[in-house]
Amino acid sequence: METDLAARGCVLLIEDDSTIAEEIVAELTGHGLQVMHRDTGDAGLTSALAGEADVMVVDRLLPGLDGLSVIETMRQRGIRTPVLVLSALSAVDDRVTGLKAGGDDYLTKPFAMEELLARVEALLRRPDDTRSTKLRVGPLEMDLIERRAWRGEREIELLPREFRLLEYLMRRPDQVLTRSMLLEDVWQYRFIPRTNLVDVHIGKLRRKVDAPGEEPLIKSIRGTGFQLCVSD
Repeated sequence: METDLAARGCVLLIEDDSTIAEEIVAELTGHGLQVMHRDTGDAGLTSALAGEADVMVVDRLLPGLDGLSVIETMRQRGIRTPVLVLSALSAVDDRVTGLKAGGDDYLTKPFAMEELLARVEALLRRPDDTRSTKLRVGPLEMDLIERRAWRGEREIELLPREFRLLEYLMRRPDQVLTRSMLLEDVWQYRFIPRTNLVDVHIGKLRRKVDAPGEEPLIKSIRGTGFQLCVSD
């Protein structure tokens, strides 16, 4: 089960209660899933629109932009990622409202972690023909199913972590990405250690993506992080 889910198992959790969030992260990661946690609706929407999650778990009542607004906005933008709505509101009308906003399932607080896991698994296994399995950014192309990448006609041989790192960059072209962002979202660190881990992996990836004689695509932004530059 865990092997199957890991192949299609990136969960975006939008939950402002740190205690509940920690419990959910522990439960899902303990079953082989990757989890990106955001604690505000605005930050969650930004990650949702990047389109890299396979399923989302969204608290309905969030500070600022509420959970239903997050779901409605992403649906309007054409993002079809399955969503499990969490809410302390248990009335039938509230559940109907959540589903009408674009949610795919609804779970009332308090809940058992085993039930949340089962519902996430069901959403992960739901056929989704609208979800793109390929990325194309500038001269780069990536097949998310076969786990292969190319620059033009040249195939890029990538290790699993390098593939994940390049995917993260390709989903955010021309955006400056900090080391903290990469450590949190690619390595799933919940704290930021003092390490050159990101720089080492970026260096290895750059040598594979930017072959001698080719226009450099991966650039270092001094004092900030890195950027995949593909704009004309």
